[in-house]
Amino acid sequence: MDKLSIIGLLLAAVAIIGGQLLEGGNIGSLVQLAAFLIVIGGTLAAVMVQSPLPVFRDALKLARWVLLPPAFDGEAIIARIAEWSAAARRDGMLALENQVAATTDPFIRNGLQMLVDGFEPQRIREAFDVETEAWEERHRAAAKVWEAAGGYAPTIGILGAVLGLIHVMENLSDPNKLGGGIAVAFVATVYGVGTANLLFLPIASKLKMLIGREVRRREIVADGLLGIANGENPKLIESRLNGYLA
Repeated sequence: MDKLSIIGLLLAAVAIIGGQLLEGGNIGSLVQLAAFLIVIGGTLAAVMVQSPLPVFRDALKLARWVLLPPAFDGEAIIARIAEWSAAARRDGMLALENQVAATTDPFIRNGLQMLVDGFEPQRIREAFDVETEAWEERHRAAAKVWEAAGGYAPTIGILGAVLGLIHVMENLSDPNKLGGGIAVAFVATVYGVGTANLLFLPIASKLKMLIGREVRRREIVADGLLGIANGENPKLIESRLNGYLA
């Protein structure tokens, strides 16, 4: 669980609501169903039009990373690779066969299997590069959905404000209806700018950072397993891999 993300979301809510109360406002004035439907519904519609279904589905699944990011323990990964390197150097590549079944990570398991099967280092490198590039491209496309939502939301908020003002202009003769229309107009803008800058864009940036971190983890694994394939000294492999964590 990413505690910092939770604290950030709570702090954003406290800042907005607290500021409203300090200015003598009412929390209820920020709750406008019409404005919410316009901004959130319009933003959702825009990103659905923009994105293919698989990319949109990946974006929804990827959102959980904000609170539950994938684990990354670079030192533990390097220590495991050093152990595999020592075992392969001492007993040959077939000594890694038991590690294939014991490894749950598909990327690492595939690399170990290629070592056991005796693939040439160049072929292993090509397989790693293709898989990592495809993985990164797919996940960055999903992160861009949230980035796009952050771009659309303020504009949709302005659209909501214009609709609210149209409602005001239509009811100039009835002062009782003016307040509701003006409220929708301003609250729609708050929703658009607020969700963009406090939710959608931070989510996109966080996902991009986590994707980059996962790519780095894969680079560590690929470099280490290629070192094993080339018969390099375990200490040399470990020393080089530690450079990724500097």
